[in-house]
Amino acid sequence: RCKNLSVSFWNSYWMLPSDVCGMNCFWEAAFRYDYMKTQPSEKMHLAVVACGERLEETVTMLRSAIIFSIKPLHFHIFAEDQLHESFKDTLDEFPYEGKVNYTLYPITFPSESAAEWKKLFKPCASQRLFLPLILKNVDSLLYVDTDILFLRPVDDIWSFLGKFNSTQIAAMAPEHEEPRIGWYNRFARHPYYGVTGINSGVMLMNMTRIRRKYFKNDMTPVRLQWGEILMPLLKKYKLNITWGDQDLLNIMFFHNPESLYVFPCQWNYRPDHCIYGSNCKAAEEEGIFILHGNRGVYHDDKQPTFRAVYEAIKNYSFGDDLVHSLLQPLERELQKTTHTYCGRVYKVFIKQLTKSIRDLYARRSKG
Repeated sequence: RCKNLSVSFWNSYWMLPSDVCGMNCFWEAAFRYDYMKTQPSEKMHLAVVACGERLEETVTMLRSAIIFSIKPLHFHIFAEDQLHESFKDTLDEFPYEGKVNYTLYPITFPSESAAEWKKLFKPCASQRLFLPLILKNVDSLLYVDTDILFLRPVDDIWSFLGKFNSTQIAAMAPEHEEPRIGWYNRFARHPYYGVTGINSGVMLMNMTRIRRKYFKNDMTPVRLQWGEILMPLLKKYKLNITWGDQDLLNIMFFHNPESLYVFPCQWNYRPDHCIYGSNCKAAEEEGIFILHGNRGVYHDDKQPTFRAVYEAIKNYSFGDDLVHSLLQPLERELQKTTHTYCGRVYKVFIKQLTKSIRDLYARRSKG
């Protein structure tokens, strides 16, 4: 609303209505600019890789990150060239100038092996493996798949960086909580981390540590750095891996378990956590923190609870009342899903969301 001012707006609720955005807005903006010069705020870096028909899904994920987060966000968006203009048009309309910045990147792989990396698992999926080598000036990064939805501030998962011990370089959640339905422990033909493997859809990385580390491996007695180990891993295991880059990460952390911080399942809650009965106890107690709608469940009728959350966030208009425009309509839709296994525990889908909304309005009242 004060778009012509070259200042940083990092809290959207400080924006004045457009009909009074004259000198009042100028002086308010000047005050905020001076405040931010003396009170710098840490910026959180979030990366996503989007190809094919993933534009809308990615934008919805970014919207969910913006709604509740406190510190400024910088989005690193890796996308096919034909998607760049659509991303730019959409993101430039987001009303959070200064709180949110973004950079668009092309999809790039090492030239000598680009074809192999492109065809690994899904198109562009293995791009995430090269983020520490591409984003050389970024110290820490949260990578998420396009089908992620944040139900609490990004700040909270970002804070896990401060919990890393001296050997940990990344954080992920287990692939399964219940070994009886685990994929890796039943079917994998390669090494994997822990009892049930890890899921790379939400991956928090201390990229400085990743770039510096020398990794133990089963290919050579010599430890290898991140940029040296990826292609040898692919060559050795490409006939044995099913889930592409996630399998390579499992192999890597199998040999270097001390390097991984494992966070609880409510930070990466997937259909497998409820379709066979509720098996994420942390979510039952505290609610879902990050929802991961893998296997396309946001776009079909197989898991209506997941689709309801996705549609609610996609259709929410920035600035509208979150209780009446997001939470209450979502709860009504979720109540229609109780005929499904996930619908029977639909309250875990709104428990943390309710708290996030309450906390947001509490912060605004203190603004």
